[in-house]
Amino acid sequence: MRTSTGTAGAVSRAASRPASRAALTPTRTTLTSTFAAALAVALLASGCEQAGPGASRTAPVDLGRIRLVSYDGCDDMLAGLRAAAARNVGPWGLGPPQIMYMEARADTAAPRAKTAAPEHSTTNVHEAGADEPDLVKTDGKRVIVVNRGVLRVVDAATRKVTGTLKLVDGDQNWAPADLLVSGDRALVLFSGGGGIPFGAIAKRAPSSGPRYVLVDLAGKPTVTGTLTASGSHLDARMTGSTVRIVVRSQPEIAFPDPGPDLTDAERIRHNRDVVAKAPAGAWLPAFETTDAAGHATKGTVGCERVSHPDEYTGTSMLTVYSVDLAAGAKGIAAPDPISVAADGDTVYGTASSLYVTSNPRMLWPRPVEPPVEDAPSATPATPAAPVPPVESTTPGKPAVPGPGTATPANTAQAPRDEPTPSEPPAVTAEPTDTAQAPRDEPTPSERPAVTAEPTDTAQAPRDEPTPSEPAPVPPTTETAPGTAAPETTPVLPPEETEIHRFDIGAPGAPRYVASGKVPGRLLNQYSLSEFEGHLRVATTSADLSGPAAGESDSSSAVYVLDARTLGKVGEVGGLGRGERIYSVRFIGPVGYVVTFRQVDPLYTLDLRDPKAPRATGELKITGYSAYLHPAGDGRLIGIGQEASERGRTLGTQVSLFDVSDPAAPRLLSRMFAKDSGSEAEWDPHAFLYWPATGAAVVPLNSWSGERPTGGALVLRIDDSSVTRTGTVTHPRPGGRGDARFAYDPGIRRSVVIGDDLWTVSDLGLKVSALNGLADRGWIPFD
Repeated sequence: MRTSTGTAGAVSRAASRPASRAALTPTRTTLTSTFAAALAVALLASGCEQAGPGASRTAPVDLGRIRLVSYDGCDDMLAGLRAAAARNVGPWGLGPPQIMYMEARADTAAPRAKTAAPEHSTTNVHEAGADEPDLVKTDGKRVIVVNRGVLRVVDAATRKVTGTLKLVDGDQNWAPADLLVSGDRALVLFSGGGGIPFGAIAKRAPSSGPRYVLVDLAGKPTVTGTLTASGSHLDARMTGSTVRIVVRSQPEIAFPDPGPDLTDAERIRHNRDVVAKAPAGAWLPAFETTDAAGHATKGTVGCERVSHPDEYTGTSMLTVYSVDLAAGAKGIAAPDPISVAADGDTVYGTASSLYVTSNPRMLWPRPVEPPVEDAPSATPATPAAPVPPVESTTPGKPAVPGPGTATPANTAQAPRDEPTPSEPPAVTAEPTDTAQAPRDEPTPSERPAVTAEPTDTAQAPRDEPTPSEPAPVPPTTETAPGTAAPETTPVLPPEETEIHRFDIGAPGAPRYVASGKVPGRLLNQYSLSEFEGHLRVATTSADLSGPAAGESDSSSAVYVLDARTLGKVGEVGGLGRGERIYSVRFIGPVGYVVTFRQVDPLYTLDLRDPKAPRATGELKITGYSAYLHPAGDGRLIGIGQEASERGRTLGTQVSLFDVSDPAAPRLLSRMFAKDSGSEAEWDPHAFLYWPATGAAVVPLNSWSGERPTGGALVLRIDDSSVTRTGTVTHPRPGGRGDARFAYDPGIRRSVVIGDDLWTVSDLGLKVSALNGLADRGWIPFD
């Protein structure tokens, strides 16, 4: 029996190639995709100075290390936090207004028994040995899924539901949830907060923060304990049977309204007085655990377990809780929390390290970009029948637009906008505007010459959404009442990413190791990679201070840090000038970076010498890859969007690259599905690749024709081509009314068990033959 696990389980045949290329060639990897989107509250920008939209200069970035030290006691902690928070308080409290955003995360599966199980896929995690949360997992014998607040266990052999556990009340089933499983223990992570445990409406109020539920799966699924934390859920990783949960919280300080007649400067002075009187408990994160009988125990992180960097804002606290699933037979033991007076937005983990990063300017808005005005159409736009995905097997005979290749006029309905890579769709749906032209990415100062394509007569697709971010807090200057504040030159928080590393190689609480920082902002956790004692970090830097911000001065770089100290060892920059990163993948000593505005440069990087990393090759094609997946034997898979030569997205494309020669990456083949989008574009866990047969599964939503449709596109990827083999769809719910508006659940996950392909939607599980896709079973979520 062989179980595919993840990147570390890859098998390479690169040794047969010349050493110069084999050392930089990715190996074949088996990963199973998963997806989960969870609501979280975006907290505060952590710059030490406030700035407004008219900021004209940017603070320099110091690449020196930053220390993280413990407080001497509660008095020392309180004095430090009060002073830091007072420097960052504004006229309306601590920082800009809060917003809601979607956050994508992942999950893995683990075997529950020593007896042989069918060969099966596991979660598409970033690093082997660091499991990530998701809505489905399997050990080959059973499929465990959480959907709409209900956990279900399905026997893979009989395809029957063997256990059901309702975790929230019916009107709370909107709460997003994920799973982590170790043996016969499952931890269900409700990240949104506000959920009421099933059957507990009259006993307790909704929780104000994330809630984690421990479930015993040995027999009938049973809740054995819970953990509720103050703050908002960032992410979690599991090494062995120990789960580390990262939660971000802000101080609970009430700022009374002093009245409408005060100036901003007076409000700030008033709010600083409030901060100066706040108790230590306002900052210390609180939590509550319950046992199987529902008996609750409340706790607070002790002052002696709180650390801080040399510089910090006092406006946010990161807390890491540790939960051992193997010890959970009698409930959740003390979660052993530690806290850091710092902000955080991205979590990356390996089998021995946990990294939490933050960007002081993460919540600052990007500039509004001018709309793109395409040449007027010769004929009015007219909708056409749905267009099936078009395949191309060789670059010489493309069936889809290629580099420098003109495409015929398109008369089908144009696609809706796609989320920015790594960012899921906005929480609030936007009405479709069939006449509005899209906004464009900033124009790069330098770009390769491309051949203009014929005018597209279809309705113009809307632009890619910009992540929701709060407006900056205007700068304030203390002046006497009635006196106009003098004009100042505000300074934006530095465009930099702070990184904290913790050692999680031993059971129990993590141990702090080091902190550091690099210029720019990360895209997601795939922008980080620990390898042979070094941390590689890919970021994009841009001056966002003026009306023409980001048009020509943005560029990307990869920094190599010493993992022990997080001090810089080397760097390679100047990637994608005038563009930003859309995807990153590090595979051993090689790195791949995709930047995009109108064309997609794929850069290959030689990272064998940490002190002298270098870019070795570049490939420019239309569209972009939002996720890169290793396929072994010098092959790389890209999931993203095809685009016109002006950068307008046209539909999902799956590309196969030959990267065996780092100096000359080549596009071998790609499959293009017009007017479509896939969750895999912004969440890698929605993508399944099964190298044993070359099968790949991509959830696909299409909107050509009268109504949107959803399914799972099944592909075959070999050494030279991407071929469409079929589509799996789930039954639509019954109902009356216009069929054009019938709800389509869409397929979110795919799992391989033996010779079966399991697909998951909000309505149920479907079992199909992996070879031929014949229906073998339907398990509804009643």
